[in-house]
Amino acid sequence: MAVSAAVFCGVGGCVPDSVVTNADLARRYDTSDEWIRSRTGIRQRHVVRAGEATSDIAVRAGAAALRSAGIHAVDAVVLATSTPDHPCPASAPTVARKLGLHEAAAFDLNAVCAGFVYALAAATGLIATGMARTALVIGADAFSTILDPADRATAAVFGDGAGAVVLRAGGAGEPGAVLACDLGSDGDLAELIAVRAGGSRHPLVMGAPVSGGHFFAMHGKAVYRHAVRRMSASARAVLGRVGWRPPDVDCFVGHQANQRILAAVGAEVGIAPERVFTNIERVGNTAAASIPLALADAAAAGALRPGRRVLLTAFGGGAAWGSAALTWPEL
Repeated sequence: MAVSAAVFCGVGGCVPDSVVTNADLARRYDTSDEWIRSRTGIRQRHVVRAGEATSDIAVRAGAAALRSAGIHAVDAVVLATSTPDHPCPASAPTVARKLGLHEAAAFDLNAVCAGFVYALAAATGLIATGMARTALVIGADAFSTILDPADRATAAVFGDGAGAVVLRAGGAGEPGAVLACDLGSDGDLAELIAVRAGGSRHPLVMGAPVSGGHFFAMHGKAVYRHAVRRMSASARAVLGRVGWRPPDVDCFVGHQANQRILAAVGAEVGIAPERVFTNIERVGNTAAASIPLALADAAAAGALRPGRRVLLTAFGGGAAWGSAALTWPEL
């Protein structure tokens, strides 16, 4: 069986209509616009409305990516999310149905904020082995639905959103080709980023009150330290595999976790600050949606032109991390 490369041929993004500014948060918590901006670089974030779920924004991003690619059907849909509509079943088949992608293979993948890179690697593998000729890869999360309403720190950081790319089988020398991926994890760090209750380890009990364990929790200082180290090492590994030096990278798109993390990783890898793309100021940390949403914004802003060398990297719960290198296509 001939091995094909996975080639980007479409990109799209979506954020919910409802906006929460730093001023809005200052009215609810003991905080200020200056405090939030100085620590995160975030000015505002978008959140889903009551009754709106992850699949709804995933569909909007997926539809935009399909329009960008100029196609109406794919063989596979891979949805990276840690906030599915339901614990069971997966949300990807619902997304595929709403997009009219009847009978496409569809599954969810959870690597939290590293989810999109994992999903990209999975879809690349489907194409490389000939199991699919085309794939829609979506990163979508509605973290506002799992945050502790009393936690000022996570409320300031996280927003909701979705981003998507379309891949097709092609040649490794084509603009848009995914050239290399790097993935890794460290289960010893699982407690750094977690929703501890509601799964099989700590199941829901009839009549028991909802506890803090049902909300998302994060150890910020430790996450910062490990995120910078793991993202930097993974990015360097991918650069080594494709034979690029840091100055060869035209656009560095890291997981939009925190402005300081992005700057630290760029400096550690050796990427010039003007080549580090960020949109965190306007959307916050959108978890699995972060990288594809940033790619959609970067393409719209003209920061991505055909043939440009693009480096992606992310770190998320698990702990899991990953990176990928590609050249940008004509879209």
